Amino acid sequence: MNSKTQLDEPLTQTALSELLAMQGIEKSMPVDFTGGDVCFESPFHCGEAASSVLAAQTQLAAQLCKLGSKNTINEVTINTRLAEASLVSFALQSFADQNKAPATRLSPEERTPAAGFFTCQDGRVVYIHSSFPDHSQHSDAILQLLGVPADRAAVSNALAKLPARKLEEKIARAGLCGAMVRTVTEWDESTAGQLLAAVPVVELIKITDGAPRHFLSSATQPLANLKVLDLTRVLAGPVCARSLGSFGADVLHIRGKGLPNVEAFVTDTSIGKKSAYLNLKSENDREALRGLVKQSHVFSQGYRSGVMEKLGFGVEQVAQLNPDIIYVSINCYGHQGEWCQRPGWEQLAQVVTGMATHQGDFHQDGTGLTKPALQPSALNDYTTGYLAALGVMMAKRRQVLEGGGYWVRVSLCRTAMWVQQLGSRDFPVHARMPHPAELQSWYQRFDTAWGELAALSPAISMNGSALQWPAPPVPLGTHGARFST
Repeated sequence: MNSKTQLDEPLTQTALSELLAMQGIEKSMPVDFTGGDVCFESPFHCGEAASSVLAAQTQLAAQLCKLGSKNTINEVTINTRLAEASLVSFALQSFADQNKAPATRLSPEERTPAAGFFTCQDGRVVYIHSSFPDHSQHSDAILQLLGVPADRAAVSNALAKLPARKLEEKIARAGLCGAMVRTVTEWDESTAGQLLAAVPVVELIKITDGAPRHFLSSATQPLANLKVLDLTRVLAGPVCARSLGSFGADVLHIRGKGLPNVEAFVTDTSIGKKSAYLNLKSENDREALRGLVKQSHVFSQGYRSGVMEKLGFGVEQVAQLNPDIIYVSINCYGHQGEWCQRPGWEQLAQVVTGMATHQGDFHQDGTGLTKPALQPSALNDYTTGYLAALGVMMAKRRQVLEGGGYWVRVSLCRTAMWVQQLGSRDFPVHARMPHPAELQSWYQRFDTAWGELAALSPAISMNGSALQWPAPPVPLGTHGARFST
């Protein structure tokens, strides 16, 4: 029997130190990484990436605690297998009553013939994403763009007549989701790749000046006095706010009624949050949101660049309402250049940055055909969410020390580049997915509108106590648009 591939703890410790160094922060206490075997058959250091970001969060929590209370956090443990498994936490939820459980999530390829990998005229491969499961307009728009019926063979034949780059531009101009598969070198040499390489994996930009702000904190709930407005959907954005909630933040999720969603993602990422509907096309609801902004410490949004500005809630507009705000922007392709306005998903971040090429053990057989493959986890989505939460905590620390408002910017593609910069493992990777008894030890159980739910608990322990989610997930729009306190 092959021995299992082990997590690289020295690499994890190095990644932790480098994340903190982005803001000139030194590690204030040791971190114990426990777990051992990796979970996923991936050449990338998935567990190391997730574990190092979660550990960095605890370092910031400890510093905020020290600045805002007499309590201290002296001991931290990260369960690295749980941290890695959390990259598919939506798939590891367990519902006691399958009749109440969310519908089984189908992959984009299973939902429509116009999704997945396709070979183009020049032998290059593209990936087309079908957007939300209940958003048939997107799939129909792809079919209309190609002028074909809902038949995979017809889609494949149409794409085989177009060069990949031309198709990519055509999809982008239509505001749809798709991209050409690239190698790491191709992405790094592209304008979009170079723009991202010039910024850190977590950008922290000071947007207003102000006096230092005292922040009450505690060792058990370091972010208990932080009010977070979460205006995000699938998946990185909701994970950011969920992470802040695990440290005690008061999170209010705002969603437009009727917008498409993935219910399994809702049950996974709305843990610990209140949820309210607001229609930002209504002036009354926009005024309600402006009132909430004035009460908030964090405003997190995951829309394409320019969308929130049109609604009156871009970074400058929100900072005018609340100069001490920490504004979070999360997208796929970064926040500069022409790609910043393109819609994107986890799969597309993997495709353009070279991650899918590497995962598929990329090769050429003389015809130029490639065989890319996707990661066995939502590595970039969840890790980007963890990085965004880390950015919020970094911003809060600076606010306590020097005052002002801050803009935190992260993207799926910049995260994918960072993960790849951690290096890669040699094949074969002998992984061990969590076994049932292991999952049972990780689960936190809730009574919910979907029946009894067992969900993965946070992978963090501080001062000998494991973090716990503060409240069960709730259906969208359950609450009024107001904070708990």
